[in-house]
Amino acid sequence: MTASSDPIVAQIAEAGSRRRLKFRTVFAITWVVLIGAFLVWLLSIDRFDPAFIREQMPYILAGVPMTVVIAFTSIILAIVFALIGAIGRISKSAPVYALASLYVSVVRGTPLIVQILFVFWALPQLIPEAARVPAPIMGIFALAFNYGAYMTEIFRAGIQAVPQGQHEAAMALGMSERRIMGKIVLPQAVRIVTPAIGNEFIAMIKDSALVSFIGVQELLWRAKTIGTANFRTLEMLILAAAVYWLLTVILSYFQDRLEKRMARGDR
Repeated sequence: MTASSDPIVAQIAEAGSRRRLKFRTVFAITWVVLIGAFLVWLLSIDRFDPAFIREQMPYILAGVPMTVVIAFTSIILAIVFALIGAIGRISKSAPVYALASLYVSVVRGTPLIVQILFVFWALPQLIPEAARVPAPIMGIFALAFNYGAYMTEIFRAGIQAVPQGQHEAAMALGMSERRIMGKIVLPQAVRIVTPAIGNEFIAMIKDSALVSFIGVQELLWRAKTIGTANFRTLEMLILAAAVYWLLTVILSYFQDRLEKRMARGDR
């Protein structure tokens, strides 16, 4: 019975492989055709200057490290805000729960660009010493503060996804609430929310462009400055958009690999 079924199983597997290969081939061809058609149309426009893009590309690409550093630093700080906020959101203390809920509500209820401008322009009126803080640091704080509120709910869900029985077993062994949270709950919660953190980091790469409004010389700032000065805004914005897209494609690839690896580990 097993011997006779082996060829059938092999045929089914082979057919599945052919379907996947066909799907990926058509997918790739579709991308190439659409992108190629867009480039052909773009190059056919008389006012579009590809030579200007080639000339300014090194200067624009020099802003990529700043973009990546801002996004990476902001997401790390946002994780700290999110952990504190998540613990507050599950706290049984009414003032702590109220403070965490107010943080999430205010941040999620106001635009990110308003928060960035507030931190950079308005905060120094309240704290004069903040006027001496460099713009990149102010931008990082604003991005982290914003993303921390959104990630608070992600971490809260991750913490609550840890089986309650593990918490009760740890209490039965005499462990304190702090040790239970630090040794048992949080390590598992971080593993649960890691894919979501990856998605937030990809979004952070794009939202980091907003710090250009406070003078941070990252990718968009350079593209906007050169494009405006030379009346070549179209070329520079297309170049900046292409670089942001490439960064997100690369990060999405590694995000997908991470999710598959974690799924295998879970199985």
